[in-house]
Amino acid sequence: MTAIAPVPKTSLTHTQQFDWQAIANDFIAIVGDRFVVRTREELIAYECDGLTSYKQQPSLVVLPLTTEEVSAVVKVCDQYKVAFVARGSGTGLSGGALPLPDSVLIVTARMKKILEVDFDNQRVVVQPGVINNWVTQAVSGAGFYYAPDPSSQIICSIGGNVAENSGGVHCLKYGVTTNHVLGAKIVLPDGSIKDIGGKIPESPGYDLTGIFVGSEGTLGIATEVTLKILKSAESIHVLLADFTTVEAAGSTVSDVIGAGIIPAGMEIMDNMSINAVEDTVATNCYPRDAASILLIEIDGLEIEVAESAKRVEEICYKNGARNVTTATDPEQRLRLWKGRKAAFAAMGRLSPDYYVQDGVIPRTKLTYVLQEIEKLSEKYGYDVANVFHAGDGNLHPLILYNNAEAGALEVVEELGGEILKLCVRVGGSISGEHGIGADKKCYMPEMFSESDLETMRWIRDVFDPQGIANPTKILPTPRTCGEGAKPTHSDAKFKLVDRF
Repeated sequence: MTAIAPVPKTSLTHTQQFDWQAIANDFIAIVGDRFVVRTREELIAYECDGLTSYKQQPSLVVLPLTTEEVSAVVKVCDQYKVAFVARGSGTGLSGGALPLPDSVLIVTARMKKILEVDFDNQRVVVQPGVINNWVTQAVSGAGFYYAPDPSSQIICSIGGNVAENSGGVHCLKYGVTTNHVLGAKIVLPDGSIKDIGGKIPESPGYDLTGIFVGSEGTLGIATEVTLKILKSAESIHVLLADFTTVEAAGSTVSDVIGAGIIPAGMEIMDNMSINAVEDTVATNCYPRDAASILLIEIDGLEIEVAESAKRVEEICYKNGARNVTTATDPEQRLRLWKGRKAAFAAMGRLSPDYYVQDGVIPRTKLTYVLQEIEKLSEKYGYDVANVFHAGDGNLHPLILYNNAEAGALEVVEELGGEILKLCVRVGGSISGEHGIGADKKCYMPEMFSESDLETMRWIRDVFDPQGIANPTKILPTPRTCGEGAKPTHSDAKFKLVDRF
């Protein structure tokens, strides 16, 4: 067993002190020495989530294995009044799992069991560390699948998906995570274990599951999640259309929906994204000279899909598509989607760093918003690559920059903020699936009134009266917040200290 060196007490606030030696010993008694991370070198691995521009080492990292261990760990945090942050696979893009100074990171990566599979009632029960794609792999042999499919589905965990209410390519027709969570076992911030929802589609009483999904770890930690699975479609067609303008692709999206066709997914990529993807994964199916491509997936009964695909192809050509390719074979379909799934990672070909936003707009405003984003790009002097879930208006503008350049991040943050404000002005939202986290909390007043925000605080206080569950995330702090995810906040200074 590794000995723990004595450490000085450090402070989360100006008045509160923590005995990290005692806290570490309590955690070791619960999960064992191996699963309490405490050296500076080991903590580096946990200093940020997918929003890598901001980093802060936690004081301790704990990796529990069971609901009971999570409960015991949280009770220790409650006893010492030390802040804790829940983390799954760390793929989040809004800083939701960004550690706080003098905090404990509770990582659920070891909790990776699929506990129950019930095909008759179309549901599975999983632990939070189960990877998104594992659910489909576990049930596909029986002709089922799990619909929410973030681009990071081969590495993101169900616990993180629940926390952020993640979406994906198929959210247009099938909805985001909240539409597929029937219930959960959760550990509240005082360490008590509660069951919310259940194993049936609708439960009487208050929709606590709806409140919990998307709460980003501020109301507690899910340790078991009951998910709805769907029967695989009889037929699936994927169409790839390329256009000479992004606006033409956007108009096609509106016309397809206007024709009464609801595809499983519709995705747009602009020329910058197309070339980055082809340079990275070489699908050889995305035309490099296209201003944009539109991917449309249609699923359902064979006769229905064939007719809808024919109508969609006609709409694409009517809006100026140069070519429309249709894939029906599973391998061909996967090839067409491969580039879209790799789009974020491919940005490394274009820039040392990128800053991604996640706004939502009405489909009818797509052309206008893209034009305004182009103007903002020119104004601020940074290229913006556009990849988005076009069917439900969920934009993912990727601002390309070099974080090594002094002051670049601050300018890019301002540009990202202007894009979010633009989304709200046209009747949209500041997040579709990435969550608010630390990155976008200061833009909450752009979308919500003070009464709205106060109501959210009341709900949070009911679940977490001590304010220790992922504090400073989601809601502006202070209320007239002007900061983003920068390593400063009203309660403490971010600093790195060798504790063990």
